[in-house]
Order: sequence, then C-alpha cells, then structure tokens
Amino acid sequence: MRHPQLALLASILIVAAGCTTTDPYTGEERTARATTGAAIGAVAGAAIGVATGSDSRDRRKRALIGAGVGGLAGAAVGGYMDRQEAKLREQLAGTGVSVTRVGDDIILNMPGNVTFGIDSADLRPEFTEVLNSVALVAKEFDKTLIEVAGHTDSTGRHAHNQRLSEQRAHSVAGYLESRNLDSRRMAAAGFGPDYPIADNATEAGRAANRRVELTLVPLTAS
Repeated sequence: MRHPQLALLASILIVAAGCTTTDPYTGEERTARATTGAAIGAVAGAAIGVATGSDSRDRRKRALIGAGVGGLAGAAVGGYMDRQEAKLREQLAGTGVSVTRVGDDIILNMPGNVTFGIDSADLRPEFTEVLNSVALVAKEFDKTLIEVAGHTDSTGRHAHNQRLSEQRAHSVAGYLESRNLDSRRMAAAGFGPDYPIADNATEAGRAANRRVELTLVPLTAS
C-alpha cells in the first residue's frame, strides 16, 4: 500500500520538472535532471525506511560501529563521499548506470534493460561485471550503507510487479553480498510501479521506470 509520506515526497518530482540547477563539473546551468534526481533520492530513501522499519538505517549504523567500523564525522563525510563518487563515475562510465549526488548520498540508477531480462529477476550475465565494479568501490569505501530499491512500470498486475521488484532488489543485493560485502551494510526492498520517474503512458517512460536504484549513504558517527 502506498505510504502517505512517500506520496508527498513523490509529488516533489512534479515540482522539480520546472527547476534548473548548475552542473558542478561544468559550471553550466541545466534543467531539472539533478533536481529530479534529488527528489528521486528522497523518495527512495524514505521508501526503504518504511519498508524495512523506520530505524533500519540507524540499526545498521549501530551494528557496524559496534563491530569496529568507525563512523565518519564532520567535514570528513563530504570528502569521503566525493572520493567515492569520483571512483564510481570512473568505474561505471559507459555502462548505462547513472551516478547522481544528492547531498552526501550517491544514487546509482540501473535501468531494467541492462540489468534483467523481460519479466525476470535473474541478472543478465553481462551486467555482473557492472556490479563487480560497484562492489570493488564499495569494499574500498566501507563506511557506506547500501540501500537497494526495485521499481517497475505500471504494465500488468500490481501484485506481480510488486513481487518482481522485490525479487530484483534482492537479486542485486544478494549478488553484492556474494562479492564479500558485509550484509549488515545492506537493505533491499521493492516498490512495484508506485514511484515512477517518467510517464508510464509512453514506452520510453515505462523503460525509465523499470530500474533498480542503489543509494549509498555515509556511515556517520552521530
């Protein structure tokens, strides 16, 4: 069932469509792509929290810090995520996976056409190399939580899409864990067609909505 807080956050996407921002790499003004990315990140982060328990992120942080993984503090957070973002952009260039920075979080948008076959939760063999690259960076930057959200378009039955989105999210999370990432860093959930980023009335929009998003969240000491 759609959660009221998430419905409110999703409405940010509509407002974002009319906004402009400045590209931090080129200094040029551009339209809503980054702003929309920020809204997507807000929705995804809230959605993961609702699906896995409101204190899921805090529980994972406490477990990791209790196990001796030191948290980041103060100005160290931004610099740490800057370095991780740069490494991810380098590793994922040309793969079809977009890298979006939202505050101190990093969102990786993995389109369905490059991750899974039609109506399948089995990872495409060629996509495992992309996840290997993500795992390589995530192991280097281990002071980061990894939240995996699966999304579908609105075609077909809602129950089927919900189940498929969950299976896809867990397939990605499970593969990353198989690459020796600490499972305590991970959370995965599926949201079916409930949080589109494009118009489901068009094929291009439906293709954009079929995706898995990874949100990398800094492990902070506080």
